[in-house]
Amino acid sequence: MPIPEAEPSTVPGEPPPMTRILLVDDSDSIRLTLTVVLENSGFEVVAARNVHEALKYIATQSFDVLLSDLHMPQPGDGLTVVSAMRHSHPKAVTLIFSAYPEMKHAAAAILLQADDILVKPLAVDLLIQTIRERLAEGAKPEPSAVEDVASILEHETQSTIDEWLQGIEKDPKIVAIKMDSKKRSAHLPQLFRDLVSRLRNPLPLGTRALVSPSAAEHGFRRREQGYTAAMMVEESRMLQVSIFQTLQNNLHKIDFSMLLVGVMAIADEVDSQLAQQMACYVAEARTDGQPILA
Repeated sequence: MPIPEAEPSTVPGEPPPMTRILLVDDSDSIRLTLTVVLENSGFEVVAARNVHEALKYIATQSFDVLLSDLHMPQPGDGLTVVSAMRHSHPKAVTLIFSAYPEMKHAAAAILLQADDILVKPLAVDLLIQTIRERLAEGAKPEPSAVEDVASILEHETQSTIDEWLQGIEKDPKIVAIKMDSKKRSAHLPQLFRDLVSRLRNPLPLGTRALVSPSAAEHGFRRREQGYTAAMMVEESRMLQVSIFQTLQNNLHKIDFSMLLVGVMAIADEVDSQLAQQMACYVAEARTDGQPILA
């Protein structure tokens, strides 16, 4: 016979513990105003002015509700906090608010992470009503299909390469260098393996990216194939566009807590490999004695 779960213990004669809310907003006036409003409505409030403070509180304290601004100094800050709360306190209700009404109409991906989106300016009575209704309903189950950036790029490698090829085919200067798709994209499978490895083994900020022998070889090959330096730069730019489009297409299942870090690592790795490619391209030009064409 199953043993029923014990009810939360309370000391006889004492009121039940107040609902604890973590309020996150970089505006001093909004934090102060909402703190007063929420406390006067019977909630216990802990206020954080940025993501760093919010993550510290999430790691060290327990909360029943998260109320966070979506738009803080860094893009995606609000979703970073929501994702952290969902992982650390899955039973907490997560609410985000935005100054942009259109977010209510373009929020399918966001609502997989948060329980609701509120539009600024917030009506006090509606805010309190929403919090209480969501507490009564309970937090929605955490999405089962949350993936990190490395996993998405790993299983979407070929589709991303295909999209890159489609973009390249629209550039008349590049396609003037005749070759089939397999040969044109021959360097990309290894580049994606390097990207996935970099994402799963992150480097400290400011660390020089790892040397890639395949990037060096690609620089030599492009020189032999007749590419100009400008063509190589454009191919690299289009690669980043295709990668970010892949992430956009999979936004509904991305772990937002690591999205920005992943995007920065991707940009750094792709740029680093381009630099290595160009260095070998220039070295080959010195050997063959032909001019470097921009």
